[in-house]
Amino acid sequence: KSNPKSQSPRIPAETISLIRQMAADNLTWGAERIRGELLKPGIKVSKRTVQKYMARNDTPSPSGQTWATFLMNHAPHIWACDFTQVFDIMFRSLFIFLIIEHASRRIVHVAVTSHPSDAWVAQQLREATPWAEGPRYLIRDNDPKFGQHFSAIAAGTGIKEIRTPVGAPNANAICERYIGTLRRECLDHMIILNHKHLYGVSQEFVAFYNQARPHQGLQQGIPIPPADQLGSGKGHGILLGAKARGVNAL
Repeated sequence: KSNPKSQSPRIPAETISLIRQMAADNLTWGAERIRGELLKPGIKVSKRTVQKYMARNDTPSPSGQTWATFLMNHAPHIWACDFTQVFDIMFRSLFIFLIIEHASRRIVHVAVTSHPSDAWVAQQLREATPWAEGPRYLIRDNDPKFGQHFSAIAAGTGIKEIRTPVGAPNANAICERYIGTLRRECLDHMIILNHKHLYGVSQEFVAFYNQARPHQGLQQGIPIPPADQLGSGKGHGILLGAKARGVNAL
C-alpha cells in the first residue's frame, strides 16, 4: 500500500528539463540557487526535488569560470597577438606580428620586421590603438619581445595583459588558428623574396581574410561583411584602420 500509484513524476517534464539545463549551464549553482531562479517565473519546487532531477556529475564543481567561459563572456573586449617566423629566398629570418579581435575574428593590425625588439612591438601596439582606443584584455605569450615598453603602452591605453601559460598554445587558439590559415592558404604556396614582399603579401591576405573569407567560428560569416549584409547578423561591421585595411604603397 505504501508504493506510489503512479511512477510518473509529479512535476511537468518541461520543469525537469529546465532544471537539468540550468544545472548543466551553470556548474557553480547548487540546488537552492536553481530553486531560487525557478521561483522568478513562478515555478515552485522544493530543494529536494531540484536535487533529484539535477544531472549527476561525480566531478567537483569548479570554484570559478573556466578559460573557455572567460573567452566566451568577454569576447567583444579581447584582442590577442602573436608572432610567426618566415624565411625568405635567401634564408633570412622575418617575423610577422599580428593582432586579432576575438569577437569578430578581425585582424586589427599586421606588421613585418627582421628585428622584433621591445620598442618595435610597443610601436605596433601604439599604431593599433589610436586615440587610446583598445580592448580591455590583450592575450599574449611570454616571449621576451613583449618587454617593458610594450607593457607601458598597454597600461597607458587601459589594456590588461593576459599571459598564456608556458607550453599551452590552446590558450591563444584564435591567434594560432589564424597563423595556421595564413600558412596553409598563402605562405606555403609562394617563395618570399624579401621584407617588402612579405609585408605586401601579408596585407593582401589580411584584406581577403577580413572582407571576403567565411569563418566557421562566425557561422560562415565574414568579419567585415559587404554593405548589403550589414544588419543581417552575419559577421561584424567593424571598420579597419588604414594600416589594417592593407592600404600600402609598395
